[in-house]
Amino acid sequence: MRQTVDSAMKYVSIILFCVWVLAEMLSAQEGAVFAERIVAAANYRTTQSVRYDPAYVVLSYPGGDVPADTGVCTDVVIRSYRSLGLDLQELVHEDMRAEFSAYPRLWGLKRPDRNIDHRRVPNLQRFLERQGAEVKGKGASFLPGDLVAWDLTGKGLWHIGVVTGADTFVHNIGSGPVTESGIRQWKIIGHYRWNGPKG
Repeated sequence: MRQTVDSAMKYVSIILFCVWVLAEMLSAQEGAVFAERIVAAANYRTTQSVRYDPAYVVLSYPGGDVPADTGVCTDVVIRSYRSLGLDLQELVHEDMRAEFSAYPRLWGLKRPDRNIDHRRVPNLQRFLERQGAEVKGKGASFLPGDLVAWDLTGKGLWHIGVVTGADTFVHNIGSGPVTESGIRQWKIIGHYRWNGPKG
């Protein structure tokens, strides 16, 4: 009887292991497809005429956006993800409402502001960290679809872009969305791989 139970347990373990391997393979495949879609969305941003404008704008909610011909670096990310059905305005705002104390206190706010919070790089970073999207390790490879945050001056001039290829990325640093090379040209302060809300 004991031998029969042991044999059954071994078969169950093998089956569970195979199911786990299959789930991991499917997850990796979904991640690759998502990465291709976010790269295409970011590349599309470079075809749009956008004037760099960091002005505070009152937005509708959810799905609010500044005028299509204006934007900053975060708007490249926001618009790219929104084209895939992920609204960072809503996602960041709802997370900040739930855990405001977990977010940076850099602007003197006492509560979330759905008009601007998602357009601030440190808030996007914290949201992505809370989503488990941070890629850790200084030697980690940058893959297409990843997000990279920089400190341009080493003094808190934050910036963000979407990796689109080997050492290339799309960002808006002042002249509209463009493709550029040299991911490591500025101090990297964040590296993320996010395919949508966890859970």
